Amino acid sequence: MKPAPFHYHAPGTEGEALALLAELAPEEGRILAGGQSLIPAMALRVARPAHLVDIGNVPGFDRLTSEDGILRIRPCVRHAALGTGTVPGPLGALLETMRGHVAHLPIRTRGTFCGSLANADPASEWCLLAATLGSSMLLRSVRGGREVAGEAFFQGFMTTALAPDEMLVEVRLPLLAETVRTGFFEFSRRSGDFAQAAALAVVELRHGAIVAPRLGLGAVEDRPRRLPEAEMMLEGRAPSAALFREAAAAARAGLLPMDEDSYRLDLAETAIRRALSAATGVPE
Repeated sequence: MKPAPFHYHAPGTEGEALALLAELAPEEGRILAGGQSLIPAMALRVARPAHLVDIGNVPGFDRLTSEDGILRIRPCVRHAALGTGTVPGPLGALLETMRGHVAHLPIRTRGTFCGSLANADPASEWCLLAATLGSSMLLRSVRGGREVAGEAFFQGFMTTALAPDEMLVEVRLPLLAETVRTGFFEFSRRSGDFAQAAALAVVELRHGAIVAPRLGLGAVEDRPRRLPEAEMMLEGRAPSAALFREAAAAARAGLLPMDEDSYRLDLAETAIRRALSAATGVPE
């Protein structure tokens, strides 16, 4: 199939893009950045926007900067731009690891980090990262700008806090201290397929105990989120396989999976244990 007819717009500045979005959003206007989710949906006529506002040539929208302990990701930064070569410390290493699980090479080359968050697929690796790390999203429209915490940005299955006339113009992630350890684990049927369960663990180890754990889960519920029950169980305790099983079981008890198949819950438990094992170096 081919896309339904649409009008194409190519603004040259952020102001022009926001003005077009304000005008065209009531007429099913959509932002086009990487297009790796939107264009296939249009080709299948699942999505039928009347207008596309292509922001790919807006100056500065491809900027990636690290300053004052914050990584700032503008809306046209590609998946492939994120990793150890561009981001310092443990966050760069984590981005490098997670990037390898994002679909396939052509999609990583063209798709954008912010576009993935705006799409809000619960199986998205970047959505899990943003929900777990304590990120913030800068949303902007002709009415002004506002900042939304990452955990509040995701509001349901492929649903976000973005208003129709708003654009996600920047994502801010905290740079991780050198003492921080991270672990990521994902299940998918084949390499590049959508995740069935994915877990991210971010911890520090002090005097043999886990400190300030952040544990997130994606692809199981209708949105990615942190797992506070499991985090409380981990805090201040020595890492061990038994503790990881205990934390994973506590997390499982509070999950509301998208389907009623207990298999996905089994995957969630295993993903949590393996993420914690990867972060701490303790076999599960």
